[in-house]
Amino acid sequence: MIRDERLIFEKSVAGRIGFSLPENDVPEVDLAKTFGEGVLRDSEPEIPEVSEVDVIRHYTNLSKRNYGVDSGFYPLGSCTMKYNPKINEDIAAMDGFSRMHPLQNPLSAQGSLEILYRMDKLLSEILGMERVTLQPAAGAQGEMTGLMIIKAYHISRNDEKRVKIIVPDSSHGTNPASAALAGFEVVHIPSDEKGCVDIASLETILDDTVAGLMLTNPNTLGLFEEDILKISEMVHKCGGLLYYDGANMNAIMGIARPGDMGFDIAHVNLNKTFSTPHGGGGPGSGPIGVVKELVPFLPVPIIEKRDDYYVFDYDKPLSIGKVKSFYGNFSVVLKAFCYIMMMGSEGLKSASQAAVLNANYIRKKLEDVYDIPYNRICMHEFVLSAQRQAKNGVTALDIAKNLLDEGYHPPTIYFPLIVHEALMIEPTETESPETLDAFINTMRRLAGQAETDPEKLKNAPKTTYVSRLDEVKAARTPVLRWRP
Repeated sequence: MIRDERLIFEKSVAGRIGFSLPENDVPEVDLAKTFGEGVLRDSEPEIPEVSEVDVIRHYTNLSKRNYGVDSGFYPLGSCTMKYNPKINEDIAAMDGFSRMHPLQNPLSAQGSLEILYRMDKLLSEILGMERVTLQPAAGAQGEMTGLMIIKAYHISRNDEKRVKIIVPDSSHGTNPASAALAGFEVVHIPSDEKGCVDIASLETILDDTVAGLMLTNPNTLGLFEEDILKISEMVHKCGGLLYYDGANMNAIMGIARPGDMGFDIAHVNLNKTFSTPHGGGGPGSGPIGVVKELVPFLPVPIIEKRDDYYVFDYDKPLSIGKVKSFYGNFSVVLKAFCYIMMMGSEGLKSASQAAVLNANYIRKKLEDVYDIPYNRICMHEFVLSAQRQAKNGVTALDIAKNLLDEGYHPPTIYFPLIVHEALMIEPTETESPETLDAFINTMRRLAGQAETDPEKLKNAPKTTYVSRLDEVKAARTPVLRWRP
């Protein structure tokens, strides 16, 4: 089959159209006269002139080039690319929700406000927190919001010398980035031989300049921090707060709660853990929950129930203010609400248990052909190392590129940084044993080829629209738009 690789702009033919607008039945407005000359463009927009069939084929072909969880297995570690029930989309598309305007009178939006209020209560219970704000648009913004609350809390107590945020060497990259953006000094602590926080190193860092510790549990190695209660006690004893990075909540929902572990602030990615679309640029949602002492610092408004009505409460003098326009990404919250209501407490627990089972199943099936630096019972994900294959010149990148030819989205590679030639695999609970077995067989076959025919693995991918790119150039000098 010959593919037409031309861009939609290159298919443009002057005068060709794919639509017919109805005759104008409202008075015309002279925009320049009404709003000034500055509102008008200097030239016509560069819009391709194509027929309707060209437009349809254009977007259909683009959709075929995209790989998503609806296309196939997507074991992207630390990202929980689980299947999203389509009923969530149907409910979010209902007129009563999709036609809601953020500026309309709250009295005419009581149904939507009730969902937000109930979501606060549900997530508070799941996280073990007092209250939750649904404003943050993603996990990273949730981190930023939590760090702003940590700073506001210490300042309110006239304790402005607390300028340090501690992060483990296995943390998500957003942790130190968010801490630095919030104006904190970032202090890294190493992992111990078991892949968890090195308690001895932590003890040497803790003093009265520490504002808090950011921790993922289970961590990015897919391992549960067994000493979390001791860590919590140590941080609180020095006057710091504990921040929970909830990116890996898919392993523990319904089983363990950050609040019970001693965390003071916890974020959760609705666009990962609670089965709403993830990736592709968003939208996301990263609510954060806080313990009772930190509720006054939450972003405004807080939704309260008064006299059978749901209202916005802005009367929070210690609040850090707004972090997102209106009240966050409502449609994402709505889809997550649907998922929680359908699953119930036992369903969420079962999802976590299945995610952990799937990850350990793959780990055991691959441990004899790949190195696993921290090879013990994992949670929802685990980290392989291709160092054994690298001895024959086959890298983690080569394995990933070959998986593309095999029809799989590759796992996360080269993260966490403390594992050389890392392949971070997260199967999620939504994949069947047959899918897992097929993936396992593929990974084992690639490991075998790395021993017998390593050069063959260096030339993948061969089935994609483009093969290997100059990744450094693509990152440093990206071409983000077409120009004639």
